[in-house]
Amino acid sequence: MNIALIGYGKMGKAIEAIALSRGHTIGLIIDHDNQAELNPDKLREIDVCIEFSKPESAVDNYLKCFESGVPVVSGTTGWLDQLDELIKKCENLNAGFFYASNFSLGVNLFFELNRKLVQLMQDFPEYSASITEIHHTKKLDAPSGTAITLAESILAAGNRYTAWKNQTEVNENELPIISFRQGEVPGTHEVIYNSPIDTLSIKHEAKSREGFALGAVLAAEFMKGKTGCFGMNDLLKLG
Repeated sequence: MNIALIGYGKMGKAIEAIALSRGHTIGLIIDHDNQAELNPDKLREIDVCIEFSKPESAVDNYLKCFESGVPVVSGTTGWLDQLDELIKKCENLNAGFFYASNFSLGVNLFFELNRKLVQLMQDFPEYSASITEIHHTKKLDAPSGTAITLAESILAAGNRYTAWKNQTEVNENELPIISFRQGEVPGTHEVIYNSPIDTLSIKHEAKSREGFALGAVLAAEFMKGKTGCFGMNDLLKLG
């Protein structure tokens, strides 16, 4: 498979290494200094684009892939206020789009644990929920897309929490997400239920970028020749 990498930072380089190890070729690399090369001519021989860039450029990159008829795997977060509109454009152009807030297998199992745990906790109002997330200092958006996915599952489970806020001081019906940016931390997320007498929590801690990179390449393999909108539940058959 011939892959285009859009964004060539640490994640892009990790994806490149995994893709090459799995027998793929990298036919195009787009970074901040050659954006004009993301065009139909350059994309003609590309099977799938994998995009890990910046929030301000992500949507424009996706649209260029759609218009060129190349499926795109999206790993950029911080642009989700445009997701509904982007999905409509994908459908109208009969394009292929794969979005995940996190490509790690472990994180997606963590999402499933979170969904099951929140159902169990609905009958125990003495426990109040919160989310913490820690990432490297170069991560621009806060909270992380992974933390938002965790929060949305908690909100969807019942009527106790009606919104999340990225701060520690919140109203009774608001779910706090607390973000830290430290060193080179790849990503740590914890969902905490606290009561006056004890604390219950589930946690995922990434050890490197390799898990995210492998998931992105698996998503690209899944998307070859496909149209429509997909996510990690489709890839991993988690339901």
